[in-house]
Amino acid sequence: MAVEDKPEDDGMADWAEALLEQKSADPGVGESGGVLSGDTARAFSEEVPNGDINRVLDIPVQLSVELGRTKVPIKHILQLGQGSVVELDALAGEPMDVLVNGYLIAQGEVVVVNDKFGIRLTDVVTPSERLRRLSKN
Repeated sequence: MAVEDKPEDDGMADWAEALLEQKSADPGVGESGGVLSGDTARAFSEEVPNGDINRVLDIPVQLSVELGRTKVPIKHILQLGQGSVVELDALAGEPMDVLVNGYLIAQGEVVVVNDKFGIRLTDVVTPSERLRRLSKN
């Protein structure tokens, strides 16, 4: 998957397309117990003009990069001190997960920019795949 350059006002059309694709792929989602109801999907695709997307563009979200995870017993947590090393499940050089509000949106590699860490995106999850993953939760 690659990042594509699209006009800024095209974002709403992508989400509407993904919602319609999700609804056609799984007719039960959106009617009961799904992430978005059928009415919400129609609102995105029919009732919200592309210009109104600007209302949500300034809403802050939490973007985080996950280096790795591990499970340890509480007794080991209580023994942690300065200089302790915690082994993670991720391998060195493996792509890191980029999460927005806890949901995977991309993977990337660590870079250094002006003496600060950054992440170069190498793989971006498509809007339709994001919706598929949300509907599974």
